[in-house]
Amino acid sequence: MFATFPAMATPMMQQFEAAKARCPGALVLFRMGDFYVLFGDDAREAAELLDLTVTSREKGPDAMPMAGFPHHQLDPQLVKLVAAGRRVAICEQIDDPKTTKGLLRREVTRIVTPGIAADESLLDPTRSNFLVAVIPVETGQEPRASPASPSSDSPQAAAAGIAWIDVAGGRFQAAVLPPADLAEHLQRLDPAECLCDERDHETVSQLLRSAGLHAAVTARPSWWFATDRGPEELSRKLGGVSLEGLGFEPAHDAAGLAAAHAVISYLAETEPAAIGRIGQLKPWRSGHAMEIDEATRRTLELVRTVSEGRRAGSLAGVLDRTKTPMGARMLSRWLVAPLIDPATIDRRLDAVGMLVDNASLAGELADTLSGIGDLERITSRVVSGRAGPRDGERIGQVARVLPRLRSLLEPVGPGLLADCCDSLDPCDDIASRITQTLREGCPAYTRDGGFIRPGFDASLDELVELASGGKEWITRYQAEQVERTGLTSLKVGFNRVFGFYLEVSKSQSDRVPADYLRKQTVKNAERYTTPELDERQRQVLGAEDAAVRRECELFEALREFLAGEHRRLDRTADLLAMLDVLVSMATVARQRGWCRPEITERRELELVDGRHPVLEELLPVGTLVANDLQLAADSADGPQLLLVTGPNMGGKSTYIRQAALAVVLAQAGSWVPAARARIGIVDRLFARIGAGDDLARGASTFLVEMAQTARILNRATPQSLVILDEVGRGTSTFDGMALAQSVVEHLHDEIGCRTLFATHYLQLAALERLPGVMNVQVLVQQHGDHLAFLHKVARGAADRSWGIHVAKLAGVPDDVIARATTLLASLEADPPPPRPSGRKAKATTDDPQLPLFGNERPPHPH
Repeated sequence: MFATFPAMATPMMQQFEAAKARCPGALVLFRMGDFYVLFGDDAREAAELLDLTVTSREKGPDAMPMAGFPHHQLDPQLVKLVAAGRRVAICEQIDDPKTTKGLLRREVTRIVTPGIAADESLLDPTRSNFLVAVIPVETGQEPRASPASPSSDSPQAAAAGIAWIDVAGGRFQAAVLPPADLAEHLQRLDPAECLCDERDHETVSQLLRSAGLHAAVTARPSWWFATDRGPEELSRKLGGVSLEGLGFEPAHDAAGLAAAHAVISYLAETEPAAIGRIGQLKPWRSGHAMEIDEATRRTLELVRTVSEGRRAGSLAGVLDRTKTPMGARMLSRWLVAPLIDPATIDRRLDAVGMLVDNASLAGELADTLSGIGDLERITSRVVSGRAGPRDGERIGQVARVLPRLRSLLEPVGPGLLADCCDSLDPCDDIASRITQTLREGCPAYTRDGGFIRPGFDASLDELVELASGGKEWITRYQAEQVERTGLTSLKVGFNRVFGFYLEVSKSQSDRVPADYLRKQTVKNAERYTTPELDERQRQVLGAEDAAVRRECELFEALREFLAGEHRRLDRTADLLAMLDVLVSMATVARQRGWCRPEITERRELELVDGRHPVLEELLPVGTLVANDLQLAADSADGPQLLLVTGPNMGGKSTYIRQAALAVVLAQAGSWVPAARARIGIVDRLFARIGAGDDLARGASTFLVEMAQTARILNRATPQSLVILDEVGRGTSTFDGMALAQSVVEHLHDEIGCRTLFATHYLQLAALERLPGVMNVQVLVQQHGDHLAFLHKVARGAADRSWGIHVAKLAGVPDDVIARATTLLASLEADPPPPRPSGRKAKATTDDPQLPLFGNERPPHPH
């Protein structure tokens, strides 16, 4: 796939070295004719990533390695490089090879990095693509000062600065966090690229590795991250905006603002046009949305499945009937950061309710939204100057449907839908300008030509007519020559190889005028040219190039117009995405028979006939068993903590997960899979279900479980919801049981939050003596040696774990099952004593640290 290149003169290699210096750390794609070429270490690295052949013009150990690919393969090769986390600089030929003699000028025209990629081919349409800057300030560390400034005399409180931007969407935020929360925040963002101070490169790389993230790490100069001058520089680069007016407190938010300054500096270096796209820098504050940590998001599979990382099979996959990519992304944002303000939640629920009740309106809105494309990312390409004619046509298509959307929404009553209607800019001027300028069926690239509507520009129409040969001129010229020569067989023709010609049949060729110059002989005719025809040919060939240039000029004027309207387009994209999500939620609610939840500010959670939304979609209709659930803050109204017991495969995990998913759906603004739902606001949601180790960090399954449990116990509040499954497994029976009981008591006595606690430690059923604890069990029926899992939850505690029966269902050999049954009977008859500890101590029945089993040795669990 590689061609022979011309000899590489020293001046050309100087161009390459200049491009490398301009873009440190980037692979430079150096345009040479019809190829992009890489040299040296770039060639070796790209050859590995793109499966290219490394070659060289010279021989010997000092020969310069080269690799390359045809220019038309740029887009797919960029996808591979960016997916591998590489920065890429594209160095194009600036001069026209047709008109330039000698060395062509080459300049870096574009830098593509994982964090600033905006092209559709480089991005997942359902996910935001974040560029993040991090300042991992250590406890007790003094504020970072710029190299030219002395450090502060007073130490700064422990804080980390972080800022992030979705370049394609223009959303830009900054925050100051406790250093311990930085990894969790990065996991929530899942950035594509992370910027850091060159002094912190290893620290940040290790932080990302420990968080299980694979973002590209880009180090930049220390002064970019200086907390003493970052806010001032940031304000200047954002056009003198008041940071206080944006909601920041510069003294408190210095680290976050310095990180934001680093983001802006990086954009200025790699994608300056993106700075103009930023709508507003916003402060991120904890407590403005439900907090869901990474372990919980993963456990509940809110937007991706654990096993395959796919959207299908997740909560987002169930709820996603959106018609636009920006709607799909907004849906994900709503699910990972549900609201905590009841009034705002109710506004969303009201809107969904209107669309549930009015199926025809929802259907018409969905039909109107279908096929309008990704306005948000198209606008990003417009602002960056990389939009093509097809992008402009798509914006026109969006603009033309806006009046239709407004007319559909105008009859609805007051509320969120009416507000959307009032805020929706019809963009009549944008639609008109695009319709007048572009014809239908535009190509993706301007180089393909033929995208300006005929009649829009008179000079272009003349050039197009001339470039096509000028049918009127040809007809007139042919008639003139026939009349002049009397050759009735004479006609004017054209082809790409020989250009224009006069063709005369051989029978009349002896009568051609003397000023006709023979050009070609064909089977039955002779072809000639004239000075006048040659001049016309020169005009036609020049007109083709001129027409392409004129079309590009006209499109550039349109692009500049659209770029100037990008804030209107961004607002429109947000409103369309919101409508898309609301319609999607209503469609699912209507089709699945979901109910509108009642949102309260009491610490309660009540579901009548609640179902798991993902299983409801996956299982045949009517096979999913619905269950009730009730939690309350006051024991007089109901339990605060449910102890869920029953066999494996019985449905304990499903029962507790569906409660958490109902809360997420309700506070995101969706209806929920239940006959009735009453949900008190949850400020933080925690879930720990399933086993998993982290061998790379030397963490066993039990250590991971305990770390997650510790995080829950340290961060949960009375307003939180906690779901825990099998706390204490992975260690000895009595260790695990003691830990499980202690965790339950702490959640009940110290935190007082709503909790669902699934366990195989049946002895914990005795905890029902606590006023806020209730036992529930998943029911099974035994028929001889066979079990029937009813998946129904009822009051009371299970009296058996049925582990041996489940093992038999799993295919464990019969002799093993038989031996296990014998051993179980023996253990139940005479349980073994606990293993003595190194220090003997006599316990009494008054010892408050004894387990609930009193002074009797607890029976071995089964």
